[in-house]
Amino acid sequence: MWRLNIADGGNDPYIFSTNNFVGRQIWEFDPDYGTPEERAQVEANRENFRKNRFKVKASSDILWQIQALKEKNFEQTIPQVKVGDGEEITYEATTRAVRRGAHFLSALQASDGHWPAENAGALFLFPPMVISLYVTGHLNAVFPAEHRKEILRYLYNHQNEDGGWGLHIEVNSTMFCTTLSYICMRILGEGPDGGEDNACAKGRKWILDRGGVTFIPSWGKTWLSILGVFDWAGVNPMLPELWILPSFLPIHPENFFCHSRMVYLPMSYLYGKRFVGPITPLILQLREELHTHPYHEINWKKVRHLCAREDLYNPHYLVQDLFWDSLHIFAEPLLTRWPFSKLRERALQKIMKHIHYEDENSRYINIGNTGKVICMLACWVEDPEGDYFRKHLARIPDYIWIAEDGMKMQGFGSQIWDTSFNIQALLACDITDEMRPTFMKGHDFLKKSQVRDNPSGDFKSMFRHICKGAWTFSDGDNGWQASDCTAEALKCCLLFSMMPPEIVGEKMGANRLYDAVNIMLSFQSKNGGLSAWEPAGAPQWLEAMLLNPSELFADLVIEHEYVECTASTIEALVLFKKLYPHHRKNEIEDAITNAVQYIEDTQMPDGSWYGHWGVCFIYGTYFALEGLAAAGRTYDNCLAVRKAVGFLLKSQQDDGGWGESHLSCLNKKYIPLEGNRSNLVQTGWALLGLICSGQVEKDPTPLHRAAKLLINCQMEDGGFPQQEITGVYVKNAMLHYGAYRNVFPLWAIAEYRRQVPLP
Repeated sequence: MWRLNIADGGNDPYIFSTNNFVGRQIWEFDPDYGTPEERAQVEANRENFRKNRFKVKASSDILWQIQALKEKNFEQTIPQVKVGDGEEITYEATTRAVRRGAHFLSALQASDGHWPAENAGALFLFPPMVISLYVTGHLNAVFPAEHRKEILRYLYNHQNEDGGWGLHIEVNSTMFCTTLSYICMRILGEGPDGGEDNACAKGRKWILDRGGVTFIPSWGKTWLSILGVFDWAGVNPMLPELWILPSFLPIHPENFFCHSRMVYLPMSYLYGKRFVGPITPLILQLREELHTHPYHEINWKKVRHLCAREDLYNPHYLVQDLFWDSLHIFAEPLLTRWPFSKLRERALQKIMKHIHYEDENSRYINIGNTGKVICMLACWVEDPEGDYFRKHLARIPDYIWIAEDGMKMQGFGSQIWDTSFNIQALLACDITDEMRPTFMKGHDFLKKSQVRDNPSGDFKSMFRHICKGAWTFSDGDNGWQASDCTAEALKCCLLFSMMPPEIVGEKMGANRLYDAVNIMLSFQSKNGGLSAWEPAGAPQWLEAMLLNPSELFADLVIEHEYVECTASTIEALVLFKKLYPHHRKNEIEDAITNAVQYIEDTQMPDGSWYGHWGVCFIYGTYFALEGLAAAGRTYDNCLAVRKAVGFLLKSQQDDGGWGESHLSCLNKKYIPLEGNRSNLVQTGWALLGLICSGQVEKDPTPLHRAAKLLINCQMEDGGFPQQEITGVYVKNAMLHYGAYRNVFPLWAIAEYRRQVPLP
């Protein structure tokens, strides 16, 4: 049976940590773990997920829940609450619902103080890892039999009814993920017609019916070229020489969005090397299985711009294709011949210097999964027996997550992000005496997870921003600062600083709080908005010039400002200013004023805000209203608040809830869930937004209706049911935040209980 180990560095000599591995969560298979009843419970949940996989496509984190509740000896003893038709919601009923939810949520806390939960859902994350380990010959060592079994389970569970796989678990099939998933199954031992319910045959038919893998988008062409199932001649150039251009040039990669930079950095290395893995009998079979023409008869130069219509979210226009053609026809032949080939050698060396720097400063976790996998492969290509590659292998478990639907690869970990929200939700419950150990551990986790130093050496020359005082999205070892994660964690530490230390532990020192404020201020742009990972200083025309090489994702070229990051920062700065009124007083006041202006300036005509990290307009509007309220904007004195309230009230469903489709993110317009269903997480967001906007004084009826839905949907154990996934990354890559279903409905009920007069 699988079990999750917490803050465990193991005995691997190639792994190291800045904080004794606080926040690390790694799964291991223990054949002796669990009772027969627990194993039967796991299997029953696996079967239930399989049976209902086309209705609810995200997992409920049952494996971790079983383990956590067992370790805490948790048993829900507070009676369940139901509010009948025509019945008033009472204070006593909401108190019971809040206490039930709070105790259940508390029981899911890990021993080091964080809340483990899934952060996955994208289906293009795991296959590249499998491909890389196959190419390097380490597949069986890293993923033994039980791992391979669970990887396959996940692929089977998320195959669409048409035989393909989508970009994420809730979307129609794409060539990119169908091809990668098919190859993954074949590498893991399934035959051409193997797999559960003929998974391989169905997947291959989907691919061939759409012209074969020559229609895979550019990222797929790159991975297939590495594997030997495609030819580098069919890939648009990724010139390594970009990395040795003078840094003052706007097109220098240091101006690119950090996630794109950390993907194309190692990609350009492998492109420059024209690296191809071993051509095994399996690779020869895949060449036959996935192409509609004999492999050696394909005109690779003519397939560079091909892309299946299912994958074409960010179309490449003629001018962009002409740009890639010119690089392919003129630049690439020149740069591969002496004496210009010396430039390529120098560029490849520069790239590896950057890769090693990023690896060391992120403890080989890297900024995210996509970058980590290909950086790991680049290290192996440079030196198959080297320590760099072995250090990468040691950190692969940091990205693995297992639930009842199988083993998946997380895009990141969300330990700090989830923990900050869980703490704030529990603080809102107003049952401090019942939560003392939870608060103590949560506070300790945040204090130990703050990044204490900037990146090593001359970090600016390595295209890194300051990070001292920041919190990351995942854990302290990751090292990549994030503005909203810093703001949410800082809010928790400031709130704890106002509470007795015998309840929450010693408060964080002032200098460390100052460091957090310093890094938040550094993220603010001239327009008042805040970016996420790095200051958004690159010229906007870089995005407009159609330089994005990806057909799958939009807004990948440069960093942008986001309403959520801006709003979270407003809340943190307002609270900090209250407690430390003299520290950088004028700068903080100006930052708050400018941030509020940014939020007001970016409001949509219908009163909503586009959410970049959650689905979508409800999410953005929730954050915007929280930020505006913290800055003193109310329904009475702010038109933006009145318009936002109007948007939320107009989109409330008949059952009292809210439900928004992930299609809103792609189409950039509000689209309700099919059948006007409600989603409990989004209902929590909307209810929280309305409460902070002062709706209780105007008309509490919409609040009562929403609270009734949430209370009545609370399950027997105190949690809430899993529904549609509600996270998103770069508009069309949806992310499943496993913690959201239990935190935001509870938080909303708790605030409703605190703010709304009840009988």
